Amino acid sequence: MLGTLISMSEVDRIMLHRAALAALRGAGRVEPNPMVGCVIGVPAGDGARILGIGHHRRYGGPHAEVEALADCARRGADPRGATAWVTLEPCCHTGKTGPCTEALIRAGITKVVFARRDPNPVSGGGAERLMRAGIEVREFGAVPEAVRVSDPFVKRITTGLPWVTVKWAQTIDGRIAARSGDSKWISNEWSRRMVHRLRARVDAVLTGIGTVLADDPLLTARDVPLRRSARRIVIDPLLKLPSNCALVRSAGEGGPPLTVATSVHTLKLNRTAADALRRAGNVEIASFPDDAGELPLGDVLRHLVQAHDATNVFVEAGPGVVSRLLRSGLADAMLVFIGPLVLGDDEAIGPVRGEAIEAISSARRFELLRVRRLGGDAVLGYRVRHPPA
Repeated sequence: MLGTLISMSEVDRIMLHRAALAALRGAGRVEPNPMVGCVIGVPAGDGARILGIGHHRRYGGPHAEVEALADCARRGADPRGATAWVTLEPCCHTGKTGPCTEALIRAGITKVVFARRDPNPVSGGGAERLMRAGIEVREFGAVPEAVRVSDPFVKRITTGLPWVTVKWAQTIDGRIAARSGDSKWISNEWSRRMVHRLRARVDAVLTGIGTVLADDPLLTARDVPLRRSARRIVIDPLLKLPSNCALVRSAGEGGPPLTVATSVHTLKLNRTAADALRRAGNVEIASFPDDAGELPLGDVLRHLVQAHDATNVFVEAGPGVVSRLLRSGLADAMLVFIGPLVLGDDEAIGPVRGEAIEAISSARRFELLRVRRLGGDAVLGYRVRHPPA
């Protein structure tokens, strides 16, 4: 029986997939750098033999290419003449570490395949440097997961905005709370633990004043390994945040910092409330021009990037904030937890609101990337389909 001949393109797909899996191990540890994975290998039969695998482990630490070369050394494998598959174009500048291009050149790598160009004007240009050194270079963007892994970094570099993931838990019939506002608990303990793990990997957790007044949440990561300490942000145009709420108390007691986003007009009229929040400790009051009582969420997100170096923002908010993020094109991903219950009440609260859409063809559409079962809950991961620029 004849075997199946695997093309080089298929080998590239397989190796870049492996590199993407490696890259994900850096989530929450490498930001504001990108998550990057690298696989080094040589042709073997109708495929390739892996000599080393590496990923960017922590901000300021060796990059994925250097880690993969170190893995080759640990395995006693010689990388001369090998191919490096990398999720992002190798950098060619000297920052906290040396240029990855020079490490690959010194190691004798003869071919580099990467999934995506580096848009950073400081670190980009690696492909050209490698080609000048006589290395064959190929950009291969046909492996979606290898491209997606650097999406948060690319969005921040190209737009000045962080990557925004919106999360909610809903019933089977699409309600996030009963008409009374009660929502404890729609999702189960495994789903809630997953949310804590996600909080432990992002730069900021954003909510609205309505959610704070209804639930008095902490929005901290608890009972999970902590990769980052996420700043909490409350969208509060009228400065209604109580100075004795859990968010303010925890910030003053050594917990993660808190940013209260309010309007310039409100701050001028109510400095007493702002001063009371500041006195609690570790609380920032950030003011923005409002539009008919609504804060410009894009400006709030830019503030998180510029003032607090945020790359990933996790949104746990009610339908007002969520709807505005989706409507304005500021949201990038959605994580929907579906609990095995039905409310069957037209007055119960849904996750989004504010749009009168009469035709299905006009509805917003999303790309389903993953489905996961956690006990009796289903978890759906979506990417937002942004219209072409």
